[in-house]
Amino acid sequence: MSERHAELAASLAATRSRVGAACAAAGRDPAGITLVAVTKTYPASDVLALASLGLTDFGENRDQEAAAKAAAVAAAGQPVTWHFVGQLQTNKAHSVAGYADFVHSVDRIRLVRALGTAARAAGRDLTCLVQVNLDAGGTSYHSGALAAERPELARGGVPPDKLAGIAAAIEAEEGLRLGGLMAVAPRGTDARTAFAPLRQLSGVIQSVNASATLISAGMSSDLEAAVECGATHLRIGTALLGDRRLPVL
Repeated sequence: MSERHAELAASLAATRSRVGAACAAAGRDPAGITLVAVTKTYPASDVLALASLGLTDFGENRDQEAAAKAAAVAAAGQPVTWHFVGQLQTNKAHSVAGYADFVHSVDRIRLVRALGTAARAAGRDLTCLVQVNLDAGGTSYHSGALAAERPELARGGVPPDKLAGIAAAIEAEEGLRLGGLMAVAPRGTDARTAFAPLRQLSGVIQSVNASATLISAGMSSDLEAAVECGATHLRIGTALLGDRRLPVL
C-alpha cells in the first residue's frame, strides 16, 4: 500500500467514524447517508484509491477537470457514480450530461432545459437536485455585477419560494429525474441554524414527486449539523483528501 493510499484509508475511516457518531446522536441509521468525496484539484488516482476502499460516489465542481477525470477513471475500468456539485453554465450542460449521474446545483429553468436536451442527446437519465439559497440576504450567483466581479462571494441557489417551480420543471423534462434538494450553509452562520429548515424545504420538493427525498447538505466542517437536520448526501472534500492544491490530473 502506498503512502497516499494509506493516508486516504485513514481519512476515510475517520470520516466514517464521524458520520457514525453524528447518526448515533441524531438517532439515524448510517446506511441512510451517502458520502460524496469531492475530489476537485485531486488526481484520478485518488478517486481510484478511494474506490478500492469501498467509496462509490465522487463529486466535482468544474466541468473541464471533471470530464477529464471521469474519462481517466472510466479508462481504468472502475465504475463510480459522479455528482456535479458546482455552479453550472448552460453551455457546459452537454459535457456534464456525458459523465455525471447527479447534478446537485440546478437553480434555473434555462439550465433545466439545457440539461434535459443534453441528457436526451446522450441517451442517459440525469438525476437533478434543486439548490436552495439558505441566505435570506444573499445574492444569487446568476445576479449581474456581483457574479461577474466577485464570484467567490456570490451565492448559488433559488429562494425557498421558487423551489416548487424549478422542481416541477425538472419533473416535466424528459431525460431528467427529480432527486431532491441541495443546500450550502451560508458563510459566517451557525450551520445548525442554517440547516434547520431542510426537512421542511425537502417537503416542498416531495410535493412535486414524493420519491424525491434526497437532501445534499453538509461538508467537512459541518457534516454533524447536516446529519442532525436530515441530510442524506454529504459532500466531503478536505476531511477525506486534505487541503486543496493546484489541479493535477
